[in-house]
Amino acid sequence: MATVIALTNQKGGVGKTTTSSALAAGLASFYDKKVLAIDLDPQGSLGFSLGLNIEECRTVHDVLTGQVPIQEAIQLTDYCDVITSNILLSSAEIEFTSAGRELLLKKALAPVIDNYDYIIIDTPPALNILTVNAYAVANHLIIPMAPEILSLLGVTQLKETIDSVRESVNPNLNVLGIILTKFNRRTLLAREVKEMAENVASQMGTCVFNNQIRTSVSVAEAPAHGLSIFDHSPSAKPSEDYRNFLQEVINMTSKEKVQEVR
Repeated sequence: MATVIALTNQKGGVGKTTTSSALAAGLASFYDKKVLAIDLDPQGSLGFSLGLNIEECRTVHDVLTGQVPIQEAIQLTDYCDVITSNILLSSAEIEFTSAGRELLLKKALAPVIDNYDYIIIDTPPALNILTVNAYAVANHLIIPMAPEILSLLGVTQLKETIDSVRESVNPNLNVLGIILTKFNRRTLLAREVKEMAENVASQMGTCVFNNQIRTSVSVAEAPAHGLSIFDHSPSAKPSEDYRNFLQEVINMTSKEKVQEVR
């Protein structure tokens, strides 16, 4: 069964989609893992970043509304399998009103979850029904956070939603860690926010990843070419940082799988 990881932060602009893309592409490219990436953000940036046309295909909206089985929405890329999103998903809060609506994604994934080693879910910058669907099916959450006070506030506000999901539909939901993005070690603000993030992580029963993602224009350029950061700028600092981050994720989730076997 796949390890399901959702990337989440209700604050936008924190590198959530970039981290989702790097995680999905990196696990497939460097560790030979079978990966499915799912875009739950109506902006559709994850599919676009991995080189897909998000307007001329079946999307996660089609799957969640029961128009197509999940297998028909899965697209192949040079990196991994992807289920894209587009603006139609923005109506989810209005459309998904039936009982059990927080389990729509979990039920949809059931036929394919054993086909993958990892499923990576990019969530919208909001605490809405789409986010809750991701939390309901995830084994782990990873929280990307820029070194800004408002980004830190977004992290603290996640705790209530996470606790609610644990009490209702997913008692085993784990916060794998907080990953600091757009990081510049030379600034006082970045160092102060890192220290505060470590305090927040401790309160959430998790950690801040050892590696931070340094800022670079290459991160912004890669999606326009439909390439992962590793292929677009393999020698850039964020590429190095994301590769080190990937190793942390592999180490943490591999230990989990060994424990499950035992």
